[in-house]
Amino acid sequence: MMKFDVRSDRALIRTAGDSRRFIMVSFIAPVAPPKAGRKPINVAFVLDRSGSMAGERKIELVREAVEKAIGMLREDDRFSVVIYDDHIDVLMESTLAAAEAKRAARQLLELITPRGSTDLGGGWLRGCEQAATHLDDAVPAKCLLLTDGLANHGIIDQAELTRHAGELRQRGVLTSAFGVGGDFDEVLLQKMADAGGGHSYYVEKAVQIPDFLTSELGETIEVVARDATLKFRVPTNVGAQPLNPFRFERSGESLSMDLGSLVSGQEVTIVVELHFPAGNIGEMLSAGVRLTDRDGAIDAAPATLNWTFADHAANDKQARDRSVDIAVAELYAAKTRDEALAHNRRGEFDAARNAMRKTADRIREYAGDNKILLNLADALVQDTIEYQEPMAAPSMKAHYHSSHYMMHNRDVQGKAKRHSS
Repeated sequence: MMKFDVRSDRALIRTAGDSRRFIMVSFIAPVAPPKAGRKPINVAFVLDRSGSMAGERKIELVREAVEKAIGMLREDDRFSVVIYDDHIDVLMESTLAAAEAKRAARQLLELITPRGSTDLGGGWLRGCEQAATHLDDAVPAKCLLLTDGLANHGIIDQAELTRHAGELRQRGVLTSAFGVGGDFDEVLLQKMADAGGGHSYYVEKAVQIPDFLTSELGETIEVVARDATLKFRVPTNVGAQPLNPFRFERSGESLSMDLGSLVSGQEVTIVVELHFPAGNIGEMLSAGVRLTDRDGAIDAAPATLNWTFADHAANDKQARDRSVDIAVAELYAAKTRDEALAHNRRGEFDAARNAMRKTADRIREYAGDNKILLNLADALVQDTIEYQEPMAAPSMKAHYHSSHYMMHNRDVQGKAKRHSS
């Protein structure tokens, strides 16, 4: 049975009400069997060939990346290739990854040349359509969208593209997105990936394209649990709000949080903030937590946490679980940087600074002499300097993705955090 750690920052809550406590859930996904025993996959490569792809050898590097990725596929896997500018071409219809199909794809990729504007939505939807032509409930299907520009042709509305990503996810086609350089819309790609059950990456330099694309495909190959869901049972009079930006639903006592697909050995930490009502000394409130997935691959025992109403003096003296405090502070710091960046985009530099200083002060209130917490607060204050003036596009994208990688349990390059044994 896998280790499934569930804990709270504190065990007592105030009789007067308005106590805020946090549940931290952490676990390591099961280790995958050897690749020879893995399930087949169904992947669509959707590639931007608009005019801006002419610089920095982008087209050549995209060819290299897709060739490497296709080389990772087995004969029972499926792939397709779609290219787009303001026109969309299906370079390779969905096919089994036999040697002949791989050779044909390599030859066709050599013919790609940059041109035109960017019908991102149309190209992406055509790729999803290719993946959907051979949907199989037992075979993961994913569209890998690579772009270096803005959606300026066809569907350009963020809300509509995000809605489509969510609908496709419900049908069984996931979306991951790769933004290259300094001109793409990172907010749009993140929203599409979040709604589409995949991941969004910032590829700062074109030379990194092959590594990012093959890494994401590698994770798709190593999925060990699909549609992983954290399910909380929380009293109806207790407010509950996840700090991580995963989709969730609250209905009565039930709160369900969608974690998407988990890869072999992936480390996951989730934090949920609870807001307690008033109560009588000695009374107890409880919350249950369990982890499930579509195929029953996860074997984790459910957990229960209890909180007891006590007076102010007892609450003020109680011990804190510093591991939870640190996880909470890291998430609040990341969320605040994301908020400050949004202020920075709008030229609201004082608001950006004030948001970061406010969170730093909040962390210091409970940091005591804990060096990790104090360093997190100090780093926020130091970083206000950069957020108080206009940022260049590369810095803005780097900061945006750094925050979102952290909140999504990804490492500094956007890859899944893995347990090192």
